[in-house]
Amino acid sequence: MTLESAPTLRSHAFVRGLTEPQLDLLESLASPVTFEENDVIVVDGARSRSFYLLQSGSVAVELRTPGYSVCVQALVAGQVFGWSALLDDHETLFQVRARERTTALRIDGSALQTACHADPQLGAAILERLLRVVAGRVRHTELRFAEMCGVRV
Repeated sequence: MTLESAPTLRSHAFVRGLTEPQLDLLESLASPVTFEENDVIVVDGARSRSFYLLQSGSVAVELRTPGYSVCVQALVAGQVFGWSALLDDHETLFQVRARERTTALRIDGSALQTACHADPQLGAAILERLLRVVAGRVRHTELRFAEMCGVRV
């Protein structure tokens, strides 16, 4: 599959409202990837290198310890993960695992970071969207821990 035959980046919820030149740039940075059920896509504690826009399927965002793993949030088409790839020398906080056959667009984090610095309007738009993602992840983590502690949510 090529982006020319499947122009899905432009219809992805994360990029709605971006300008045509910004969308062109993001398309040039994106490559389609496929993951099979139970594939670990992002390893917690490792340096994150890629940002992903989900196209189909679903993934589990997991908080993992040596003894157990807890699904903090399930993500589906139209959602994103890998935001820490845009931060220099930042280790990922969560593991991300495919729950089923899943397709996504992968964008190299350093290339996206460079593009955001070169185009401050793009950088501001991406930052605003990413802050919503991070806030949602924190909220889902709070809810899961409250459930585990027996707190009614």
